[in-house]
Amino acid sequence: MFKIATFNANSIRSRVEIVKAWLEKEKPDCLCLQETKVQDGDFPASAFGESGWHVVFRGEKSYNGVAIASRVPSEEVSFGIDDGGPADETRIVRARISGVEVINTYVPQGRSVDDPFFRYKIEWFGRIRGLLDRHYSPGKAVVWAGDLNVAPEAADVYDAKHLEGSVCFHPDERAALMGVLEWGLVDVFRMHNKDGGQFTFWDYRIANSVKRNLGWRLDHILATEALAGKSTKCWIDREPRLLPKPSDHTFLAAVFDA
Repeated sequence: MFKIATFNANSIRSRVEIVKAWLEKEKPDCLCLQETKVQDGDFPASAFGESGWHVVFRGEKSYNGVAIASRVPSEEVSFGIDDGGPADETRIVRARISGVEVINTYVPQGRSVDDPFFRYKIEWFGRIRGLLDRHYSPGKAVVWAGDLNVAPEAADVYDAKHLEGSVCFHPDERAALMGVLEWGLVDVFRMHNKDGGQFTFWDYRIANSVKRNLGWRLDHILATEALAGKSTKCWIDREPRLLPKPSDHTFLAAVFDA
C-alpha cells in the first residue's frame, strides 16, 4: 500500500502542530506541503525528525516553499524545473518514495487575469508538461500532487456561473491543466468522488466560508494510469480547516495498492 497526501500549510511554522497531529493520525507514506513560507535555515525540521519523519524542503522568506515529509528517506530529490527558464526551486520538489515518483508543486496563483503573472502561470503548466516528457513515462508509477491553483470543472467551485473567468477558474487555466493531464495523468479524487461541492480551499475573506461551503477544489492528486488503477480511495479531510488558526486549505489524501 502507498498512501500520499497534500496540504497547503500557508506557513509551516504556524501550522506545524496541525501537520504533526495529522501525520500521527493518518500515517501516510508521504505528505506534500506547499506555501511553507520559510527560509531553509528556519524550517522546523526537528519537529518532524523527533516524530520519526524524514523531510526535504526548499523555501524562502514569507512566500512559496515546498516540502515532502515521508516515513522513509526520499531518494533522487531535486528542486526546480530544469528547462533553462526560471528554476522556481521553491515551487517544485521531486523525489522517489517507496518506488513511486512524486512531484510536489505549488503552481503560481496568477494574481489577476490581466497581470503578466497570469500568463506566467499558463506557461508554467507547459513547463510541467515538458518536465514530464523529459523525466517520466506514463507507464510508470508517477504522482503529481499539490496546490495547482486551478479548479478543473464547474463542480469544483461553489458558484461556477459567478466565478467563470476569474483566476483559478479561467478557461485558459483549465485548458493548460488539461494539456498536462493529456500526457497520461488521472484525477484520482474525481475517480472516486463524482459529486460536486467537495472542496480543499475556503477563502479567509469570505465570512463563514467553511460552514457555508463556499470553497474551491484547488489541491489535487494526479496519477499515471498505471498507479491510478491501483487506487482504492481518495478523500478530503475537512476537519483541519475547522481548527483554531487553520490554513485556508485542508488535506487531500489517496491510497494505492501499489
